Amino acid sequence: MPIKVMPATEDHSISFRQIHTADGGRIRYRKICETEDRVLDPAEIGRAYEASKDQLVPISDQELDDLPLPTAKAIDVEAFVEAERLDPIRFGKPYFLQADGAVAAKPYVLLREALQRSDKVAVAKFAWHNRERLGALRVVGDAIVLQVLHWPDEIRSAEGLAPKPVDISDSEVDEALTLMEAIGGTGITQYKDQYREAMEAVISAKAAGVEPPEMEAPAGPKGKVVDLMSALQDSVRAAKKSRGENNADDEAKVREISGQRAAPKTAKKTTAKKTNAGGKKPAAKKSPRKRPAS
Repeated sequence: MPIKVMPATEDHSISFRQIHTADGGRIRYRKICETEDRVLDPAEIGRAYEASKDQLVPISDQELDDLPLPTAKAIDVEAFVEAERLDPIRFGKPYFLQADGAVAAKPYVLLREALQRSDKVAVAKFAWHNRERLGALRVVGDAIVLQVLHWPDEIRSAEGLAPKPVDISDSEVDEALTLMEAIGGTGITQYKDQYREAMEAVISAKAAGVEPPEMEAPAGPKGKVVDLMSALQDSVRAAKKSRGENNADDEAKVREISGQRAAPKTAKKTTAKKTNAGGKKPAAKKSPRKRPAS
């Protein structure tokens, strides 16, 4: 299936140039050969592998192109697996795949429909930037996306990163759950890069020769948390206030969640009243009426 590979994401971060602070002159880098002590043209620069401190092994572009890899000029599908089996920590940069020519249209659509109906992703190998990579083919809209995957040995171990065991009470967990409910869920498309917007405003102002706008700094952390429960409750109230909701039912929610958590652990004994065969409660005995004195 002939395809074209195109970036699926863009980098909108602001980049800077280095300058000489005294006169504003730009700092430039020159590639100088340490043997001849002169600046080289790009055509004169090759690559080499540093086998040791004193030994460099030159590798030419032709030698890289001639590597006997089936993935050198193709994306080779190895398996089809459920998407849940791929840990998101392995995801790298995504690329859109476009069918290249009329001959690729039908196999492209066939693969896309098969992936959609099976709810699976294709695990594939491919060569990219002078190395073999692992990737996943998945469907986004009407297009097939090649999601770069990190090799297993590229994922660092998390061993030793977690804090030592601490005592957490059920009430603290319940309050944390209440906070999660108070914050709620929103569409991720509403979030924006406020740092970039602020930096663009500063750059625009300085380029126009005016003072940069004054911006309100976000509230910083209040310091060391001494009472975790109080901090959680304060956060719940703040989240509720920001959404214009009432805080009156917070405690009721905590009690409700606590009861749900505690229900499977213990069951209270209850005493039921006796019933008749029909399932009705027995009627209370009527006390005899006193006859009025004559």
